[in-house]
Amino acid sequence: MSYRMDEKQKSLKRRFLLILGATTFVCVLAFGLMVIFWGPMADRLPFKTWQRVGIGILIIIYAILRFSRLLKKDPDE
Repeated sequence: MSYRMDEKQKSLKRRFLLILGATTFVCVLAFGLMVIFWGPMADRLPFKTWQRVGIGILIIIYAILRFSRLLKKDPDE
């Protein structure tokens, strides 16, 4: 196992935020897919099919944007 001396190890806070962000991404993505595809939830929502799909797609786009911000490197780190 070789380690590069010029690379810094992630801090505990940064690792925790990465795990928390990944968990949030998975949960929000699952919620967006549930809004679109899950039958019992779709029956309870007062939207038409195209509105439900649109809301689900917006939720999925939000999850992707949050995940991309999570992976973005800070200039000071």
